[in-house]
Amino acid sequence: MTLTSFGPANRIARTAETHPLTWRLRDDGEPVWLDEYQAKNGYAAARKAFADMAQDDIVQTVKDAGLKGRGGAGFPTGVKWGLMPKDESMNIRYLLCNADEMEPNTWKDRMLMEQLPHLLIEGMLISARALKTYRGYIFLRGEYTTAAVHLRRAVEEAKAAGLLGKNILGSGFDFELFVHTGAGRYICGEETALINSLEGRRANPRSKPPFPAAVGVWGKPTCVNNVETLCNVPAIIGNGVDWYKSLAREGSEDHGTKLMGFSGKVKNPGLWELPFGVTARELFEDYAGGMRDGFTLKCWQPGGAGTGFLLPEHLDAQMYAGGIAKVGTRMGTGLAMAVDDSVNMVSLLRNMEQFFARESCGFCTPCRDGLPWSVKLLMAIEKGEGQPGDIETLLGLVGFLGPGKTFCAHAPGAVEPLGSAIKYFRPEFEAGIAQAKPGVPPLARPIFIGA
Repeated sequence: MTLTSFGPANRIARTAETHPLTWRLRDDGEPVWLDEYQAKNGYAAARKAFADMAQDDIVQTVKDAGLKGRGGAGFPTGVKWGLMPKDESMNIRYLLCNADEMEPNTWKDRMLMEQLPHLLIEGMLISARALKTYRGYIFLRGEYTTAAVHLRRAVEEAKAAGLLGKNILGSGFDFELFVHTGAGRYICGEETALINSLEGRRANPRSKPPFPAAVGVWGKPTCVNNVETLCNVPAIIGNGVDWYKSLAREGSEDHGTKLMGFSGKVKNPGLWELPFGVTARELFEDYAGGMRDGFTLKCWQPGGAGTGFLLPEHLDAQMYAGGIAKVGTRMGTGLAMAVDDSVNMVSLLRNMEQFFARESCGFCTPCRDGLPWSVKLLMAIEKGEGQPGDIETLLGLVGFLGPGKTFCAHAPGAVEPLGSAIKYFRPEFEAGIAQAKPGVPPLARPIFIGA
């Protein structure tokens, strides 16, 4: 995995003014521990927040900056913070960091936690101060063993320096922080499933309302934010709203910078901190270097396996939520994948849907039964044994498992790439449909009402 914030010509250096998330990174990829982090202005924003800002002012600053969730959903962070109760008698409340990064083709949070663990801790410390939470948890993907080691060391360093624990910075404010490793379930990326898992329950999403801000961990007010989201907070507090808004490119409705990447058979796969509003073509050609020799770009996904496929002609779309929505899908995590011309789309979708079917919590029928059904159909088509009507059945499943049809967003995300693949590459699916044999009736097909 590479991380660079400049193009192949090395023209753009990382600075605190332009790259708030990555300017402190070491060239050798080693973690930035406390002494070095503080030498690079680390915890200065936290000291400012504790000494000079009222708690409500911190919330308002984040809201005014327009920070949105970086986990894929893009909900405004300040608005989410504002949902926490104002009642001072509710003094037990929690801050959870969603570090269960299991979206296929996404590794941005891993880089932050492994190399800049104190940036996340500072972001959580400021957020805890704003939200009046006395305890925080980093719910970490269990496979991220290196991140767990680095985060736990950083937490101990912060405790020893008086930046966590009792009476932080002489303010009278207490905040404990724990690293909790999960057992490896994709569904824990959904905030209420994460809460259930943290409590020791099965990782099923909860019915909303009530929302976690009212009834979260152990029935107490809880705020859940993504790693990259929390890592943006120190720079916003330290540099102000106007500076943060100035970082994005003209035309972007989202503010600040974003960790973006490209994987697949590109010349320079990696991860870069870029301003919202750069075009996907810049990301693909100037940073990822285009396709390797001998390969041609067939299609691409803008932000993880749960986003729809786009064609090469869509590369001029701007990388922000509204820009990607204009070409028919979601930005997701912002880490794109290039699919080359040697890949059969049926096989690729069968692989994806197998993952999503396996990771379903099984709580609601459309997801529990619909995703395995799609896998069986795709396996048959992949073998050339598909039956007439299978493609229509798959499209029916795409509608039946779409937004608003299931208990959470797992199934809609799972079928979005399937629907787009059939839309753009239907002949590849049709090639797997066997000719009907005389006298052999097709399998019974469902009727999708309203799909």
